[in-house]
Amino acid sequence: MAGIVRTIKFEADLDQKFGAWIESIPGGEGLHRCIQCGTCSATCPLSIFMDYTPRRLINMARAGFRKEVLGSMTPWLCASCYSCTVDCPQLIKVTDIMYALKRQALLEGVTPRGLPVSVLAREFYRMVRYLGRTTESYLVVVLFLKTSLLKLIGMGPLGLKLFLTGRMCLLPESVRNRGQVRAILDNVRKADAPRKVPTP
Repeated sequence: MAGIVRTIKFEADLDQKFGAWIESIPGGEGLHRCIQCGTCSATCPLSIFMDYTPRRLINMARAGFRKEVLGSMTPWLCASCYSCTVDCPQLIKVTDIMYALKRQALLEGVTPRGLPVSVLAREFYRMVRYLGRTTESYLVVVLFLKTSLLKLIGMGPLGLKLFLTGRMCLLPESVRNRGQVRAILDNVRKADAPRKVPTP
């Protein structure tokens, strides 16, 4: 009886619409064509550092493991080299799926803790939206303030050298027509809105 209860609860935790949502976004159309051959994982130069290999992540997404997939480090470690996409015998755009999962994880605020790249993506977008461009030095400072203060202190000597040679400014720079950049980004976000993953 306990096993039956656990199975029912387990199935209730799955999001049966998650795979269909991925197939509805541009680039995700071939998700259910995956034959689990493992080519994507074998060709990925970073799969050994991922918590789930690309092959396994694809299978989990199809099965409805939305929480685990969106909270995974795998999409964030993707190097966008497109090896998986090029070598896939089923022509699945694995890299595009990784991008979609990253965007959705940011929207839902379920990015993996302690992984600087997700913080970097969020801060990069925020800076471009409000200032119209990025200032690398300011972006690095914000990144390390939010992820590792010790690393920021360790980079102090390098930062001082860059500042003294005129290669780094302390204050963020901006463009004149920031409103136009914001309007463009807002329109892109609105265009993506109908493809938002449905909540279970």
